[in-house]
Amino acid sequence: MPNPKRRHSTRRTALRRSHDFLTAVGVSECPTCHEKKLPHRACPKCGEYKGRAVLDVKEEAK
Repeated sequence: MPNPKRRHSTRRTALRRSHDFLTAVGVSECPTCHEKKLPHRACPKCGEYKGRAVLDVKEEAK
């Protein structure tokens, strides 16, 4: 079984790990209530998608 002869340098390790990072979630704005939501999904705040009411949203008691 082959084993490495030398230790990998920090630069080489960093170059290998250059793609191992998290990307920010793409967030869009709801055209009805202007809250942040995930694209192509119904708004959890107002329950609308593409101008139609899709979800039944309970109102919060204040």
